[in-house]
Amino acid sequence: MLPLAAALTAALLASPSVLPIEQGFVDTGEVLVYYEAMGRGEPLVVLHGGPGASHDYFLPYLMPLARENRLIFIDERGSGRSEKLDDAKRYTVGAMADDVEAVRQALHLGTINVLGHSYGGVLAQEYAVKYPKALRKLVLCSTFHSTAALNKVFDDMKKGMPAELRERIAKLEGEGLFGHGKSYQKNRYTDDYMTAAWGEGYFPYLYVRKPDPNFDPLASGNMSWDLYREMWGSHGEFIVDGNLVSAEYADRLPSLKMPTLITVGDHDECAPTIARDMQKLIPGSKLVVFPESGHMTFVDQPALFVSAVNGFLHPTGAAKAP
Repeated sequence: MLPLAAALTAALLASPSVLPIEQGFVDTGEVLVYYEAMGRGEPLVVLHGGPGASHDYFLPYLMPLARENRLIFIDERGSGRSEKLDDAKRYTVGAMADDVEAVRQALHLGTINVLGHSYGGVLAQEYAVKYPKALRKLVLCSTFHSTAALNKVFDDMKKGMPAELRERIAKLEGEGLFGHGKSYQKNRYTDDYMTAAWGEGYFPYLYVRKPDPNFDPLASGNMSWDLYREMWGSHGEFIVDGNLVSAEYADRLPSLKMPTLITVGDHDECAPTIARDMQKLIPGSKLVVFPESGHMTFVDQPALFVSAVNGFLHPTGAAKAP
């Protein structure tokens, strides 16, 4: 007979109203990748943005998806709780796609659904191109398929800023964004630049309907800076000139055969024009533009976001475990 505590735990986990949580690390042979899984149903692997952020910004907003899906959040290599690498050159989209595949195999997930947000959507596209047979369905949220196209959006964004803000950002960028302040500040943006770029320049494109009252541009600086500089670049928020310049998928997206949903906010940092171009390139793909939404669509329109994703993944309303 099981001890009382163990029996109670087993009974709770068997209850459909209790969603189990699992945490761990997958050793890919090159890096330890942290994952956190919750819920039941078909596996939905969720890829975060940044690059260099972590999965934490999805919570609690994506948790309702755990009612119909087994959510598997990962922290990409060098990000969040995953292992940091001494050689920043090993932070590439291709290597991270291989990490996702290693997680899929290690957790015995079978064919998976993948949801990528922002940079995570770039990673999701790379994964779909490299491992198409592992994918059941693909969800691309507030992302881009072309760094060149995104840089054009950023250029237009800067032109639309108030003159004072645009000039202040240009001055800070001209002075160099790194190497200032105390020793622990030298390898990150200055506080003035984080406030100007994220708190003023980006903010109208992050939130519209429900600005997060806990948003703090300085707190956004708690990230993997060596990874960010390697991938995004070192010349500011409004130009991608790191190794992400390789993210050009226009010629490869037409080869995707899996059902694909593309979502974007009507005031998104990754402009709806980019999402519409992606829809034209991916055969049979579906596009949802959320109203009164910035880049954080699941914050601005949480119910619409969850409904759109679940409706796409489980059109009959039946989300059965594989």
